[in-house]
Amino acid sequence: MKYRVPDDGDTKLRAVCTVCHLVHYENPLNVVGTLPVWGDRVLLCKRNIEPRKGKWTLPAGFMELSESVAEGAARETTEEAGAQFEMQELFSILSVPRVGQVHMYFRARLLSEQFDPGHETQEARLFLEEEIPWDELSFKTVRETLACFFKDRRAGHFGVHVLNVD
Repeated sequence: MKYRVPDDGDTKLRAVCTVCHLVHYENPLNVVGTLPVWGDRVLLCKRNIEPRKGKWTLPAGFMELSESVAEGAARETTEEAGAQFEMQELFSILSVPRVGQVHMYFRARLLSEQFDPGHETQEARLFLEEEIPWDELSFKTVRETLACFFKDRRAGHFGVHVLNVD
């Protein structure tokens, strides 16, 4: 494998097999999750795995092959929070070019305030806006998504937020 610009008119440096000349495309990974809400509170999960073990996050993780974005977000919410919920619309799309990822969060309406977190989660808990542990959030994409959510909620309507995160 050697990195070079392919001979097919492409303009980007690619991983190209030196024997068969097959181009191996390296593309961003999708992280999918939800922003679950129960009344005035949002559900956060305390991470039990690295990176950022012990920090708070929205339930999310890497999308698997053969699942839709919404299916992946629902699976991650079930795995990490053990929550009963109803999926709602796509809420945020955050590009993180520095690490080659795109994070997508759906709003979700919790159907119960009972949770059964999986092994990746130390604790699943509901927070009012003023209780959010802003300094203990795991990722900037979580912070940005929560900030957009609370701003939209105060405005009385929710949009779709497309952001770039450093």
